[in-house]
Formats: sequence, C-alpha cells, structure tokens
Amino acid sequence: MSSSLPAEGDRVERSPDEWKQQLTPEQFQVARQGGTERAFTGAYWNHKDDGTYHCICCDAPLFSSSTKFESGTGWPSFWDGVSSGAIRTKEDRTHGMVRTEILCARCDAHLGHVFPDGPTPTGQRYCVNSASLQFKG
Repeated sequence: MSSSLPAEGDRVERSPDEWKQQLTPEQFQVARQGGTERAFTGAYWNHKDDGTYHCICCDAPLFSSSTKFESGTGWPSFWDGVSSGAIRTKEDRTHGMVRTEILCARCDAHLGHVFPDGPTPTGQRYCVNSASLQFKG
C-alpha cells in the first residue's frame, strides 16, 4: 500500500480486505460498516486540544477544533465541517428512525449523523464517532 495520499478531493476506494489491513477492528466496523461506538468511550468525546480532525481511512481533513462543542451526548460534536466539500450526507432509515448520515466525501467512511439541534451559527450538531477520526494538532 502506498504511503502517499491522493490530492485533495481525489476519491479513495479500496476493497474491504484492504480496509481491514489498514484499520483496527473497531475502526473498520464503524467507518466501513456504519457502526457506532458506545457513548463516552471514544478517544475524542472530551478532547480539547487545538487542531484538525481527519478521516481515519483517507486522512481527509473533516472538522476543526474551533467548531467542536460539548453536546453532552458522549460523542465528539461539531457545528460545521472544515470545508463545504469535506462531508457528504445521505438519508439513513436504520433502527426505525429517519436520520441524516454523514460520510467522508473522499472515501465514504461513515462518520456519524447530523442533527438540527446544534449551537449558532449553523444550528447543526455533527455527532461523530471517534473511531472514524484521527486528530492532528
């Protein structure tokens, strides 16, 4: 596997076996299979350092610490993505609910969900699994 990353915006696609070689079992289950880590267990739910949160799969920058806030949910929460093209959304009808799933726009890694109950200025709460992220200070 190449250690260099594609240019910003280039798609990253790998087979499930390739993702399994790159990720821990929890990271694979969350980011590639749409799982969810338990609340208050992830590395970043209470993380307060300044920096950028990147996709665990493709290293794309996703969220800035300047948009992180304490939501009380037990997952890292942000009121916006790092750029307009970093995150894509799709409807999620699993578990008897209708939610908006958030995914890495570069590699389709499952990040979590976005809800309309966040703080100003966006009013959005991007509720993200720590297992889908890596922090760079």
